[in-house]
Amino acid sequence: MTLLAYYSDEWHTSALIAESLNINPVLVRKELKALKEKGLVESKEGKNGGVRLGKSAKNITLADIFEAAKGSTHVLNLSNNIPDATCKIGGQINEKLLLMFNDIDDAIVNILKPQTLEAFKNQF
Repeated sequence: MTLLAYYSDEWHTSALIAESLNINPVLVRKELKALKEKGLVESKEGKNGGVRLGKSAKNITLADIFEAAKGSTHVLNLSNNIPDATCKIGGQINEKLLLMFNDIDDAIVNILKPQTLEAFKNQF
């Protein structure tokens, strides 16, 4: 998103973004899909296509980006193991962890909410 904000008048391919991040373009496309669903980016098909910001970087908070990328999951996840329901700890551990995970997600959002993508981009 910072790259898109920095070069806001240009369309960027997932390959270009992936090269900047040194990751696979498939991973970039997955994240771009989530960002597009939230209206944070727009895309254009074709030879000169790609993605760019869907609205001004001044109107996008880092919390918006975090929530789009995070989706409906938590930053931290429960183990795939099924705890012993008859155990005093195991029977309640997932419930207690989920409460804490909600608090962690909320804390991250609260830190990111006042920060715009524009202000972050201006650090570069």
